[in-house]
Amino acid sequence: MRVMHTSDWHLGRAFHRESLIDAQAAFVDHLVETIRSERVDVVVVAGDVYDRALPPVDAVALCNETLRRLVAERVRTILISGNHDSPRRLGFGADLIDAAGVHLRTDPARVAEPVVVDDVAFYGIPYLEPEVVRAPWELPERSHSAAIEHAMTLIRDDLAGRGTRSVVLAHAFVTGGQGSDSERDISVGGVAHVPLTAFAGVDYAALGHLHGRQRMSESVRYSGSPIAYSFSEANHVKGSWLVDIGPGGHDGAEFVPAPVPRPIARVSGRLADLLSSERWAGFEDHWLQVTLTDPVRPKGAMESLRRRFPHTLALAFAPELTAQDAPRAPRLSGRPEIEVALDFIREVRGEPADDDERRLLREAVEACRAKEALA
Repeated sequence: MRVMHTSDWHLGRAFHRESLIDAQAAFVDHLVETIRSERVDVVVVAGDVYDRALPPVDAVALCNETLRRLVAERVRTILISGNHDSPRRLGFGADLIDAAGVHLRTDPARVAEPVVVDDVAFYGIPYLEPEVVRAPWELPERSHSAAIEHAMTLIRDDLAGRGTRSVVLAHAFVTGGQGSDSERDISVGGVAHVPLTAFAGVDYAALGHLHGRQRMSESVRYSGSPIAYSFSEANHVKGSWLVDIGPGGHDGAEFVPAPVPRPIARVSGRLADLLSSERWAGFEDHWLQVTLTDPVRPKGAMESLRRRFPHTLALAFAPELTAQDAPRAPRLSGRPEIEVALDFIREVRGEPADDDERRLLREAVEACRAKEALA
């Protein structure tokens, strides 16, 4: 059996206000083409189908079209809800559309009810919010680890009576995984991790949540998101795992790269060099995060950059420091508040405040003093 493991579609997400719906549609085209060329039997989506609980209309339309195309290809499709999805909304009509070969698993109470395809049992563990499942499952503690461990115990108990091969879908942060800036924090009490050993006893664990492809073990993997959703993913290779399940269980996996809608990159340098040097020519069609290192913040920097790099999306300022420029702790004690504020503006912007800004700051300082006096 061939299983296509994908996750974290985040349909409806934008990249620094740039719509990605066309790029997500291109990924769906690629997914369907891969299913045909590689003779895929089952597609699994390990959570975060949508980017938010109330997805925009075009994202719902794309999801509907995607599932329709997968049904037309006669592949079974199994999806779980992630921490970005609304389990109830995503799972609406789940029992009705099972017959079409699309299996939505969003209810924690059904984790031990597998979808059986040709003697392979597929178990779906949706994102488990510890506070939600703690009481019904009588967990010893409020943690992701306790929730996943209990779900896997239920799965192993059911699997023991079947004697079949098995695949588990789960949306979680496994210890040792590498995160990125585009994932929503799911920590409880500062802890978000689940031990790798939690997934012992199954032939393959298809994980979602982390946006970079990762192999936690031979049989426990993250596919990552099919598209980059933050500049921290500039070096990621996006795609899906093509997993073979043989008579004895997991029989290997091959990564299938996805199309890149537009490359992304982080660049850093002085504005004049970025605008004139040929070494930056290869980035002119990229989505860019630019960090300027000029000693004084250039005026109109974004407008200047976009003339050469029209897809510049984020701009930061980190001036290069010489030994003479090394930061010194400013003297604050005993100085008038207005002087401290004006010094801050000069330090951050590289030039002093103008008359209007000085007047506004003085009015703000006087208002604060009046408020304190009346307290």
